[in-house]
Amino acid sequence: MTDSAASLADPHLVFDPATGDGPKDVVILGSTGSIGTQAVDLVLRNPDRFRVTALSANGGRVDLLAEQAHRLGVRTVAVAREDAVPALREALAARYKGGPLPEIIAGPDASAAVAASECHTVLNGITGSIGLAPTLAALEAGRTLALANKESLIVGGPLVTAVAKPGQIIPVDSEHAALFQALAAGTRADVRKLVVTASGGPFRGRSKAELANVTVEEALAHPTWAMGPVITVNSATLVNKGLEVIEAHLLYDIPFERIEVVVHPQSYVHSMVEFTDGSTLAQATPPDMRGPIAIGLGWPERVPDAAPAFDWSKASTWEFHPLDNEAFPSVDLARHVGRLGGTAPAVFNAANEECVDAFLRGALPFNGIMETVTRVVEEHGTPGTGTTLTLPDVLEAESWARTRARELTAQTASTEARA
Repeated sequence: MTDSAASLADPHLVFDPATGDGPKDVVILGSTGSIGTQAVDLVLRNPDRFRVTALSANGGRVDLLAEQAHRLGVRTVAVAREDAVPALREALAARYKGGPLPEIIAGPDASAAVAASECHTVLNGITGSIGLAPTLAALEAGRTLALANKESLIVGGPLVTAVAKPGQIIPVDSEHAALFQALAAGTRADVRKLVVTASGGPFRGRSKAELANVTVEEALAHPTWAMGPVITVNSATLVNKGLEVIEAHLLYDIPFERIEVVVHPQSYVHSMVEFTDGSTLAQATPPDMRGPIAIGLGWPERVPDAAPAFDWSKASTWEFHPLDNEAFPSVDLARHVGRLGGTAPAVFNAANEECVDAFLRGALPFNGIMETVTRVVEEHGTPGTGTTLTLPDVLEAESWARTRARELTAQTASTEARA
């Protein structure tokens, strides 16, 4: 393959669309979450382009899931929680009013099952590393994967890239969708660096000392995006940005030293590519995830009016600031585990998920999130590196990291209680 704009993302990006008439069949995983609900909205506004065949969700919002299933006319509904099935069946029956209900499948493997079902594109909008199995299932089944679940790529790394065929993965993160579009303007040899933008979260400009006593409510008050609690806290610690640096490295095969993070409070520019001739191409839209979702579902075609555009007749100010790595050490730690490879990224992500949960429960201070994650990563070392990484390796490393993070969190709570 030549060193073209398309091959810059090779082997995992830029798919060859299916031929044929009619709407594209889509499966939406995590349909009741932030990405999923916006994807449903996009599909409902574009019935000539997309048709949803199956939905999956955890099972905590059965009324919303049933409403989505009814409005979209899906064949299958999947829930991870088997105890949610009776309530889901009742909610579906209330909407279908005696008509035939869609198939219901339940259990921890339900999302993976619908990810492998007959369709063109699978949108993985699940939050957390539990999205890895559905990601692998979709890829192994030959489906195009619109990937919003960055954690599955982070923890799966070589497992995911090994099974992905050319053109199977399209990124749905706003940052990686931006890079995806900007990279089309040059060749691999033209690229000097990738610039990933960060809003800076709710605590932009604060020192590490000033972050010591921030509350859960403050951490969840993101200035730009409306997201779930885990992703919102990850944005406050900038762990989310660290994960995106690893993801950019895996998707585009650009060395870590050529992936930069810059703080852009307005979140208008979603990322940039700097080329060797000094040119920088930025992809910019008002903050709205329906744009990246439309890229993921529709590429190489664009979906008209998928998201709002700028009103260029109005004055605006766009700012860019360097990242404060002392106050927010998560990005440097992510680069470190990304370079280690193997199971290190899985340990980083799993420990962080446990620590975020502890913070949300009031069992860990804000700065304690990264302090604990750093310690878990250091204790883990570098086992599981190399080319022999397996899914059991990843799962074992995640289990160890979660257990160790919980132990350290309990020690922190005990120490503070005695103080």
